[in-house]
Amino acid sequence: MGIDPGTTIMGYGLIKERENKLALISIGVIHLSKLENQALKLKKIFERTLALIDEYHPDELAIEAPFYGKNVQSMLKLGRAQGVAMAAALYRSVPIFEYSPKKIKQAITGNGNASKEQVAAMLMSMMVIDDKPRHLDATDGLAAAVCHFFQKSPNEHTPSYSGWGQFINKNPGRINQ
Repeated sequence: MGIDPGTTIMGYGLIKERENKLALISIGVIHLSKLENQALKLKKIFERTLALIDEYHPDELAIEAPFYGKNVQSMLKLGRAQGVAMAAALYRSVPIFEYSPKKIKQAITGNGNASKEQVAAMLMSMMVIDDKPRHLDATDGLAAAVCHFFQKSPNEHTPSYSGWGQFINKNPGRINQ
């Protein structure tokens, strides 16, 4: 499950890995703009994140880290939204993985400075998404999940060795004499 935290709109995406390939389960947004104050928005983020976890039972949560901007108040609000979504995952014992916006964009498009539109277009070409979401926050949430998939996939099937001796012992056919 991937989340793009926000205090106006929070995006999410759920993917399923089958035989090292991705399939879309769900993508969407949580609208928060009509709520009166920050506390109510945080409550809604917690409740909806918890509901998504309870409905889909994700193995892991990938979340976009707040980026460092000039507006400290915006960053504080974003950090709170992220923290509440993380708290919901922790409440259900779902492991959390955090990625910077640049890392997510790099993983999806190959360019850490890609636009939201470029990320959405790349995801649309990678996965079966019937209609382009109205809010790009949804594809940003999906991008966090896909980024996490890409980060863990190469190492899952690659054995690790403590040194050359262990490598040689486990791979005797790869030594040229």
